[in-house]
Amino acid sequence: MNTSIVGRHIELTEPIKDYVNSSVEIFKKYNLDIISVNSIISQEEKNGRKAFTFEFTLNIAHLDTVVVKQKDKDLYSAIDIAVDRVSKVLRRHHDKITGHRATKLTEVASAEIEDEIANELEKLDSEIFPVRLNSYKPMDIEEALSELKDSDAAFKVFYDKDDNMRVLYKASEEGKFGLY
Repeated sequence: MNTSIVGRHIELTEPIKDYVNSSVEIFKKYNLDIISVNSIISQEEKNGRKAFTFEFTLNIAHLDTVVVKQKDKDLYSAIDIAVDRVSKVLRRHHDKITGHRATKLTEVASAEIEDEIANELEKLDSEIFPVRLNSYKPMDIEEALSELKDSDAAFKVFYDKDDNMRVLYKASEEGKFGLY
């Protein structure tokens, strides 16, 4: 990775160069093919106030050039903010690349188990068929009990007046009923 530091209207001291170089070293952790990093530091003075502008230009293989420009009163805080912004871009690109990797063996084994379960469920599809509820309106327990007695069904699913789903079923004892 080629690095260059340019100072415009400012004298570049060794501490500033070291700080920028240590900031650039952070970009290596993303394992991207960074071709070059250009850093431009400029100082402006308006109305007696100094302002620093820091700019990163990163050339990355297989990706467009990343340019981040940050302006602040303090040079070191401008560098830190620019590094954070560049790190965010690099992290997103790194996550995008690593998200498209090959599947692991543990994922293949879990997929085989899921396939077996799906095959078993397909066998049961011929035995199980969906039935729609006749009415979704709330009903009294007495009303549900009378409907269950009049039908040949083993249970009745309904909503009570408090909007709770209830199940009324015929117990094993003749003439007895259970309620969930």
